[in-house]
Amino acid sequence: MEVYPVIDFAPAMKGMVIGGVGIVHVFLAQFAIGGGMLLFYFEWLHQSGRSPRARKLVSSYFQFLVLLSFVAGAITGVAMWLTSIAVSPRTLGLMVDEFHWIWAVEWTFFALEVVAGYTFYKIGDRLSDRDRLRLLGLYSLASWFSLFWINGILSWQLTPGGEGLWAGFFNPSFFPSLLYRTVVSMTLAALAACAVINVIEFDGGKQREQRRELIGRAALFLAPMALMPILAGWYLAVIPDDSRGWLLGGSPAMTMFVAAAAGTSLLIGAYGVFGLLRRGLYINGATALLLLALAFGATAAGEFAREGARKPFTVRGHLYANSITPAELTELRRTGSAAVDRYPLRDRESYPSDTIAEGARVFRFQCSVCHTISGANGLIHLAGSWTREQLRINIAKLQLTKPFMPPFAGTASEVESLVELVAWVRAGQPDSWSETPTDKVVLDRIAGYLDEASP
Repeated sequence: MEVYPVIDFAPAMKGMVIGGVGIVHVFLAQFAIGGGMLLFYFEWLHQSGRSPRARKLVSSYFQFLVLLSFVAGAITGVAMWLTSIAVSPRTLGLMVDEFHWIWAVEWTFFALEVVAGYTFYKIGDRLSDRDRLRLLGLYSLASWFSLFWINGILSWQLTPGGEGLWAGFFNPSFFPSLLYRTVVSMTLAALAACAVINVIEFDGGKQREQRRELIGRAALFLAPMALMPILAGWYLAVIPDDSRGWLLGGSPAMTMFVAAAAGTSLLIGAYGVFGLLRRGLYINGATALLLLALAFGATAAGEFAREGARKPFTVRGHLYANSITPAELTELRRTGSAAVDRYPLRDRESYPSDTIAEGARVFRFQCSVCHTISGANGLIHLAGSWTREQLRINIAKLQLTKPFMPPFAGTASEVESLVELVAWVRAGQPDSWSETPTDKVVLDRIAGYLDEASP
């Protein structure tokens, strides 16, 4: 198996770093997709005579869209690739290997989106009405198809289809997640439009009334939020049983984030439907930004839950979260995981014994993607109160005691070295450490635990 150099982000765990970058990027990308659809709609409103003021929003909104999606979105997109390479290169490699032509097609649509966007930004005011509408339609279509291709790859990670490219791409969760993300994109665009409308200066008096009319038009983009519960139910129905279990009570953290995403979406939807659409309320800039902040929170919670639903895999059935494949487990149980990690430890001299140093290498290889030693999601916080025997049992039977974690992929002596590492850190990481040699009885007992939990 291939092993790569390790980048440590402690006290933050690696998953937290890539998750944080990913949440910001997804939020900006979905805003850009919905923004293109909204701009096309408002340009059509203006040209059809339904709203003479609609073009005011198109000009102002597009500058805002370009700044966020083309600048911040591009930066976070590159950051996603860099953090993915640093944290889980095997996962990224597997995805590129499986879908390299899909990636190429997606990049083509992204390039088309950028060209269309900058063209409109530079010369949109000089184009005829027909060409303006065509260019915005091209921009909107390109951005949505970028979502289409990326959604297929991401949903494949949770619910891989059968053999072959297209069987893998149009997997069970493809369409519910695609439609759900489209509705989210429209929602973000509408809320951003309400904020932008509040800073537009219109000709003549009655600024508030002119803004109210455009806000009412933008609020129509919130109407599809009524489909969210149906799409979420469809998604939950097609994902694997254990993943559904994590989200609906099996994992308190994931269930909490699902509830947070559902609750904030419900609040936004209720305000949009009953406040803006039914009663025609005026929404000022501060309230629009507050709703956007709630939408960001819903996006963050939803992405956390989506990522967590794949546990213990990054690609279900193919690759565990620690970049070990199911097929490699048997060999690693025989040879040990430290044997395939050729890279030296940082600050090796800080570990007072070879056993603790081996435990640190085992931790780095198998645990460090989702845990730190004593920082975020730290082993000491999770297992610091366990006895040595409890540590041995829980580590060796990991996928039975914690079913959302990968099986331990190492030898009995590596289990014991990890136990020793936890004991040393729990003791305050003293400079000297006298350890009792592990006798054969203990190792045989750990080997028995490993056999009982054999995947």
